[in-house]
Amino acid sequence: MTDRPPRPARRTRTPRLQRGIPLRAILPNAVTALALCFGLSGIRFAIGGMWDTAVVMVLIAAVLDGIDGRIARLVRAESRFGAELDSLSDAISFGVTPALILFLWSLHDVPRIGWLVALVYALFCALRLARFNAQIDQTEQPHKSAGFLTGVPAPAGAMLAMVPIYLWLVTELPLFREPMLVAPWLFLVAVLMVSSIATWSGSALKLRQRIRFEAIAVLVVLAAAIVSAPWQSLTAIALLYLGSIPFSVRSYRRVRRLRAAGPAPASAAEPNAREP
Repeated sequence: MTDRPPRPARRTRTPRLQRGIPLRAILPNAVTALALCFGLSGIRFAIGGMWDTAVVMVLIAAVLDGIDGRIARLVRAESRFGAELDSLSDAISFGVTPALILFLWSLHDVPRIGWLVALVYALFCALRLARFNAQIDQTEQPHKSAGFLTGVPAPAGAMLAMVPIYLWLVTELPLFREPMLVAPWLFLVAVLMVSSIATWSGSALKLRQRIRFEAIAVLVVLAAAIVSAPWQSLTAIALLYLGSIPFSVRSYRRVRRLRAAGPAPASAAEPNAREP
């Protein structure tokens, strides 16, 4: 009886580790990183006393933040890495930067209270984004499933927070630079960001085919107004957005009642996975 040679050991496949991020994800993440660079540049210009340029840096960051998610969905490059980078960029560009700009512009005159309010604003912005990241994988999100956001999003919060600067740039009145006016306003915006009220999202405002041309015309008029009279236009847009919050709350309650009464309406919007 001959000895059989030992069988070779069976190779076990080891799971392949994912190296880096896909090539198609470079573009949306690069846009997010560019938004972060503009947000940080706002601090640099605020230190130099160039308040209008500092505000413009934050606004450009907001525009870039609005398109990075759409680019990611367009090239099918949505990832958890992109969502985390987007939240980090938002926390700095729309939380830390506006807080420092407003502190250097006005709140430094009352250093203790002013710094406390600036800290509260930046902290509440970070808490809002942390709440969004914690709920990103949850299937049961009443606001999101109905096409609404929870609280004021970070870019809109930054736009609202800088309304006193818009008014000051338009009128040059010292009243709008008073810390006793700026501090309560900044605290109110911080509370709106971290609140649980329903606010409209871009997906909730999907328009029917027959009125999309009119919507494009409105956007063109808004763009022309911002170019010709930026601070007046931004003030009007910010106040209109603030005034729309009660209507969004009422609209969400109506949608919730319809959902409780029967199947979801056909016009219910798809949730936005990257909207903070």
